[in-house]
Amino acid sequence: MIIVNLDVMLARRKMSSGELAAKVGITQSNLSILKTGKAKAIRFSTLDAICKALACQPADILEYTEDPNP
Repeated sequence: MIIVNLDVMLARRKMSSGELAAKVGITQSNLSILKTGKAKAIRFSTLDAICKALACQPADILEYTEDPNP
C-alpha cells in the first residue's frame, strides 16, 4: 500500500495546497485526489514538479507499507 504524505510536506514548507497547485500547474481538485491517496497513478513530470516546488525527495511524499487487509 502506498501512503501519500503530501499534507506533511506542505505543513513543513508552510505552503497551501492552492500555492502548490499553482506552482506545479495542476488543478486543486487533482492535487486533492493526490493528497487523499485516491489517485491511481502519478506522472513522473508531476512528481518532479511537486518535489521541485517543495524542495524534497519522492520518498518524502510517497511511503510504502504492508497492506493490513491483503
